[in-house]
Amino acid sequence: MKVEKWDPERDGPFSESALRKKLESRGYRVVRYVYPPGTFFADHTHSVDKIDAVVSGEFRMTTGEGSVKLSAGDWLTVPSDTVHSAEVVGKEPVVSLDATKS
Repeated sequence: MKVEKWDPERDGPFSESALRKKLESRGYRVVRYVYPPGTFFADHTHSVDKIDAVVSGEFRMTTGEGSVKLSAGDWLTVPSDTVHSAEVVGKEPVVSLDATKS
């Protein structure tokens, strides 16, 4: 599992709109979600490649390769048919950009 991180020197100042543009430039369709504390998604898969990107809050993603914690400016590519789970960590909601490629 490779977490990618926003790099202000390469990408400029971090913002939700800048992250959205970066994901869209890679050919992804982006939808914004807000997940309250306590949100948990049990093991599941998607039929498309996707990226889970975090604008704010902390999101733990788990696959067969292990577990990572994503925070603002982090994103994880989840290939289609990869079993994974996700959960909001802490007391702050997670603002997430869910990017899919068909």
